[in-house]
Amino acid sequence: MLADTAIRGRDLDEAKANEALKKAEEARAKAQDKQEIAAVEGELAMFAAQIAAIRKLRKK
Repeated sequence: MLADTAIRGRDLDEAKANEALKKAEEARAKAQDKQEIAAVEGELAMFAAQIAAIRKLRKK
């Protein structure tokens, strides 16, 4: 259900999202099997989307 994964704009923190993105990139470099790589790439996509949302909301 989408409502379960929704994040409120006031809960978004760009510094935390950037740090999480950096850690996910490091984890991807260390990932060894396809399942682990897929999981990390999903996290990377989520954090990149959060950062994009933060920047878009900031422009309003």
